[in-house]
Amino acid sequence: MTDTRRRVKVYTLNEDRQWDDRGTGHVSSAYVERLKGMSLLVRAESDGSLLLESKINPNTAYQKQQDTLIVWSEAENYDLALSFQEKAGCDEIWEKICQVQGKDPSVDITQELIDESEEERFDDMSSPGLELPPCELSRLEEVAELVASSLPSPLRREKLSLALENEGYIRKLLELFRVCEDLENREGLHHLYDIIKGIFLLNRTALFEVMFSEECIMDVIGCLEFDPSLPQPRRHREFLTTTARFKEVIPISDPELRQKIHQTYRVQYIQDMVLPTPSVFEENMLSTLHSFIFFNKVEIVGMLQDDEKFLTELFAQLTDEATDDDKRHELVNFLKEFCAFSQTLQPQNRDAFFKTLSNMGILPALEVILGMDDVHVRGAATDIFSYLVEYNPSMVREFVMQESQQNDDDILLINLIIEHMICDTDPELGGAVQLMGLLRTLVDPENMLATANKTEKTEFLSFFYKHCMHVLSAPLLANTTEEKPSKDDFQTCQLLALIVELLTFCVEHHTYHIKNYIINKDILRRVLVLTASQHAFLALCALRFMRKIIGLKDEFYNRYIMRNFLFEPVVKAFLNNGSRYNLINSAIIEMFEYVRVEDVKSLTAHIIENYWKALEDVDYVQTFKGLKLRYEQQRERQDNPKLDSMRSILRNHRFRRDARTLEDEEEMWFNTDEEDLEDGEAVVPPSDKMKSDEDLMDPISKFMERKKLKDSEEKEVLTGKASLSGRQSPSFKLSFSSSPKPSLSSPPTASLHPGSPGSPSSPGTGARSPPPTAAVTTKGGLVGLVDYPDDDEEDEDEEDADSKEESPPLSKKSKLSS
Repeated sequence: MTDTRRRVKVYTLNEDRQWDDRGTGHVSSAYVERLKGMSLLVRAESDGSLLLESKINPNTAYQKQQDTLIVWSEAENYDLALSFQEKAGCDEIWEKICQVQGKDPSVDITQELIDESEEERFDDMSSPGLELPPCELSRLEEVAELVASSLPSPLRREKLSLALENEGYIRKLLELFRVCEDLENREGLHHLYDIIKGIFLLNRTALFEVMFSEECIMDVIGCLEFDPSLPQPRRHREFLTTTARFKEVIPISDPELRQKIHQTYRVQYIQDMVLPTPSVFEENMLSTLHSFIFFNKVEIVGMLQDDEKFLTELFAQLTDEATDDDKRHELVNFLKEFCAFSQTLQPQNRDAFFKTLSNMGILPALEVILGMDDVHVRGAATDIFSYLVEYNPSMVREFVMQESQQNDDDILLINLIIEHMICDTDPELGGAVQLMGLLRTLVDPENMLATANKTEKTEFLSFFYKHCMHVLSAPLLANTTEEKPSKDDFQTCQLLALIVELLTFCVEHHTYHIKNYIINKDILRRVLVLTASQHAFLALCALRFMRKIIGLKDEFYNRYIMRNFLFEPVVKAFLNNGSRYNLINSAIIEMFEYVRVEDVKSLTAHIIENYWKALEDVDYVQTFKGLKLRYEQQRERQDNPKLDSMRSILRNHRFRRDARTLEDEEEMWFNTDEEDLEDGEAVVPPSDKMKSDEDLMDPISKFMERKKLKDSEEKEVLTGKASLSGRQSPSFKLSFSSSPKPSLSSPPTASLHPGSPGSPSSPGTGARSPPPTAAVTTKGGLVGLVDYPDDDEEDEDEEDADSKEESPPLSKKSKLSS
């Protein structure tokens, strides 16, 4: 068998029941040793790679559709299709498939599509075919019952399809329809509705080709007008013949293309408007109808795309000033529909489609159209522009950058888009929202390309901030010259909200470009004027903008905010909101909370020094008191760096007191010599809660006496505060453990003692014989002093400590505090 190469496209059916294009190549049939049989091979025309290698199985059902399609299933959920460029190529491959399977090439399907149950197979073995009743008016009810009873069974459905196809039955039914309509025979018309709807659910391409032919399709639509569930028939044919008009904005010379366009429109109308919404069980029965429309659209786009004369004339008339408005409106609507058709194409086809439009000059044409006064024409042009931006934003960016070298800023394509957004007359700003989305796509660095020689991000953002940003921010600057917005109506506020949202996006995704623009143009001050708007959504937009800037924790921004006192409008908005618990209240508190939690020192100091009096009474959240605390801690560290370093050391020791320390205590307990105990008295571990009051209070009283002597020495270190109860002074507490810890009241010599807590050899662990200045020994147990700095508590006064008579419960870490 000789190989015959033909140009084809390979399609696979995805989970959404849509056909995915796998590539274009040339098909042949050959014996493949690995597969042990004759196979279909498709090699890509671009690089010769193997797109498809499929063995022609004797039991696989192959279907031939529309003279140029062969469809089959490789597995249960894997459908394949070959779309041939020429009918002759399809016929030759079909003959080879039929030859392998021993079938007559005149058939359109080589096997039964779906396996039926054993009972059905046994029941139908005796009846090789399905016999249809004579196509007569009196037998229509019988035909309708036959069609309805055949749908549940795959085998009977297949036999019914073959009978309808072979006997030309559909044309006879449509002749009866015309008779019934002339006689106004409602009962017969209702039966015909059920019959034609059932034929659609047979899901058979050969039947669709008959029903959708030029001479039959309007009668098929007529049958579907007489739904028995409706009191009056629909008027679909009247709409298609009188209301729906086919307009050739550019004459189509190819009659086949014109007929294909008519057919596709009507079949799409049947699917969307005429047929009732399919149930869950019926949806899969219309998959062939979806495929029919899909391949028709692919053919139409391909035929138009290949007609260079047609596209050249289209763009010439679009940009010609002599073209009248009505004609231009029709041309733009055609181009919009043409682009909408392209969305059904697969990525490779869509790439070729948009490259063709780009080469024909679609972007300069759109620029001309967008500059016109007709609102409808501009709206259609915006839709076309959105297709281009979604497909390839880099192509649009490259065009506008080249354009800027020749034209003024006012007529740049992006500036035209911004102006249409600003001047949108729709009260809900539907067009402006769409255009803002396109602008966001264009300025999004995530979809910008970077090559070895140039970076699109750098080039385009430099262009945008130089030529376009002033146009975008003009309404914001014009409306915020005073302390309140000049215009505060809903439409203006909605537009400003869109602009501020885009600026917020720029703050997040652009770096020095937006930073320079904000600081040089004082944009944040202008945006914060909007917090005084009566529309809460606009005030929240302004707060989001500032919050995004603060969230960057950039000191350039922070200095700009402090230098211009830009928290003032935020505080005013907070106070004007009063006690209302709403989004504005929450957004402002969250902003201050962020400054506190992230410990943004410069902003913390600025807020407390300038706005504390206004905020100090807010006590239903602890945010502002927490900010004050942060501020005082900063001041403490600045005023007393020695104390700050000492506190950090103590904090490190404190946090190292973990499970390892407990293990050391247990080891000391087991290592204690029995000879050290008096008269065999039991050793009481520090964690034991049975100690007597005298055992506990004896070391405390000794310690407090020593503490009085040392207080005078502490004055210089602790800024002269004898009682250590200053603003943020660390509190003294007692902790009982098996290891001594360093304390602020220990003499300097203690740290030089070998094995002392301050020596490197034993950080955080205790020696068996610590110096008496660091701890007091009590009956085999060691009592140490540890300072736990705590910013929220004050030191106990000495008098209170001396007069304290009750002892607290004792644990491995028990503390005494006033």
